[in-house]
Amino acid sequence: MLPSLGITDLWTYVLGALFVVLLPGPNSLFVLATSAQHGVARGYRAASAVFLGDAILMLLSALGIASLLKTVPMLFVVLKYLGAAYLFYLGIGMLRGAWRKLHAPEVPSQALESHEPVNNPFGRALFLSLSNPKAILFFISFFIQFVDPAYAYPGLSFLVLGTILEAISFLYLSFLIFCGVRLAEWFRQRQRLSAGATSGVGAMFVGFGIKLAGATLT
Repeated sequence: MLPSLGITDLWTYVLGALFVVLLPGPNSLFVLATSAQHGVARGYRAASAVFLGDAILMLLSALGIASLLKTVPMLFVVLKYLGAAYLFYLGIGMLRGAWRKLHAPEVPSQALESHEPVNNPFGRALFLSLSNPKAILFFISFFIQFVDPAYAYPGLSFLVLGTILEAISFLYLSFLIFCGVRLAEWFRQRQRLSAGATSGVGAMFVGFGIKLAGATLT
């Protein structure tokens, strides 16, 4: 399908991209947490950074950065530990915020949320997107399966595939943003549940950091 654009098995790709986007990860959880704590506008700021970060990673993948990471293993090590450290930082910050909520119930939740690590949602989400070298390797290994090697303009094929992925991501993150706002309204009157949810997300970020720190090129 779409042979004129050098794309093979388009619907298989769409299905695969859908599963990739729906797979829980630090980016989507960060967007959800940001929208829950600070509303739709900041949620979309974080989401826009995810879109930009993914676009940059896809461009780097198309240019062959994955080969560079394999050729210079130290670059991969530096990137993965940098990303892991940042995930730890975000996770610990959320766990501390949950602890404050549990031990200071008389303080309004809005006052506590101002201390959560989402003051610069765009910059933080962009760093999350770009600090995972495994994502670069994934993009190149995933996209290459659907690009016709005989096509004269593979860059166009990557552009179309990337646009499809970004469109699916936009719909999914929009869903998370509005779900986050609704959840915030529900949790606002339930301090302990709110603290529990925050600590759960924080623990997941710590887990993502541990997973990334142990990542290898193979």
